[in-house]
Amino acid sequence: MTTYAIGDLQGCHTQLIALLEKIDAIAPNAQLVFVGDIVNRGPKSLATLRQIYALRKRARIVLGNHDLNLLAVACGLRKPHGSDTLDDILAADDREELLTWLRHQPLAIEQDGILFVHAGVLPQWSLQLTLALSREVEAALQGDDWPEFLKKMYGNEPALWNDNLQGTDRLRCIVNALTRIRFCTPDGGMDFKTVEGADNAPAGLLPWFDLTNRQTENSTVVFGHWSTLGLLIRPNVVGLDTGCVWGGKLTAINLQDRSTIQVECPQHQKPGKKN
Repeated sequence: MTTYAIGDLQGCHTQLIALLEKIDAIAPNAQLVFVGDIVNRGPKSLATLRQIYALRKRARIVLGNHDLNLLAVACGLRKPHGSDTLDDILAADDREELLTWLRHQPLAIEQDGILFVHAGVLPQWSLQLTLALSREVEAALQGDDWPEFLKKMYGNEPALWNDNLQGTDRLRCIVNALTRIRFCTPDGGMDFKTVEGADNAPAGLLPWFDLTNRQTENSTVVFGHWSTLGLLIRPNVVGLDTGCVWGGKLTAINLQDRSTIQVECPQHQKPGKKN
């Protein structure tokens, strides 16, 4: 079965439809994996979310930071940012059905030996540990007290993983790694200030995937999130956020032969805003 992984959509529904048409022309009924940030910043978040929901029998997703932000805004825990484009979802008649489905999606999945996350993984985590830690967050997000979890989820600390972390600190560290990470210190400490591309790393920081002794080095990790990184294809790392909402492209990659399909995108947000 052919599988395509698809980069950050961020509410760009028109480009999603165009990309799906190209995929279906090559491999009808191919399996799809979306690497998070389904909604927000683009003009049609509701249509995009509904489209992914309709595709759920042939598509899997992992949650991104913008997807979690939608859930937090929807339950009144966060005020919308000036660049958010979530009003259509919040006012929709089917919002509860869509949001309930969304919060039951994973933060990390494995398929055919490939690990899918939105942003990245810490160097101390193996593929199996990453999946296990993701399940801890998923249990909190899917539980009866999920708004309380979201209320405590935000923050930059702890920035360094420790197996002995407990409670809110543990879950926050997992969420930040899977949905926000770009650069790290050599020991795996997460930096959340730098959003530039990998070639512009500040002194003392490296892209998470270039850290030595990374435990997922022998697995392929597919991720999005990092629009200034652009398309990255290595034997064991695939980065798919090619800046759709910033006037770049929406990208899909065939995971069997590594061929790519891209759709040009109009600019919906001005570069310089933190993403």
